[in-house]
Parts: sequence; C-alpha cells; structure tokens
Amino acid sequence: MSDEIKFFLRKGDDYIELYKLLKATNLVYSGAEAKQIISDGLIKVDGNIETRKRKKISSLQEVEIDKIKIKVHSNNSHYCK
Repeated sequence: MSDEIKFFLRKGDDYIELYKLLKATNLVYSGAEAKQIISDGLIKVDGNIETRKRKKISSLQEVEIDKIKIKVHSNNSHYCK
C-alpha cells in the first residue's frame, strides 16, 4: 500500500525545486536531508530516479519516496466572466 500526498503549487508559480518539495511536504526535516536522499538516488520523478536537487517539478508531475507519492497540482485559478 502506498500513501499519496496532493501538493498544490503557490498561485503564480509554475514549479517547485525537488528538495524544496520534500521539505514543504514534511517528508524530511531539513534541506540538507532532502539533498542527501536525492543524491543517494532514493527519489523518483515520473518513475525515473532523479539525482538533481534543484530539478524543477511542475504541475502533473509525480514524485515518489519510499512508497509515498506526491502529486503536484497547479493552483492557478482561471475565471471566465
């Protein structure tokens, strides 16, 4: 069984850097810890191992760490008048 976290980008943002996403979802205690587990090859982005700490994660991308999936969504509101 895997857990899923929905993460919404801040309004106006197109992406979040991978290590910052791990911090923002409280899956790590610090940026240093996030960078270390990324360097160790423990993170997958869209099913592929990712070792770039500052990899830009955009809406609709999926990050996986130890059976926990983070689905990134846009938070841009579009209103039609």
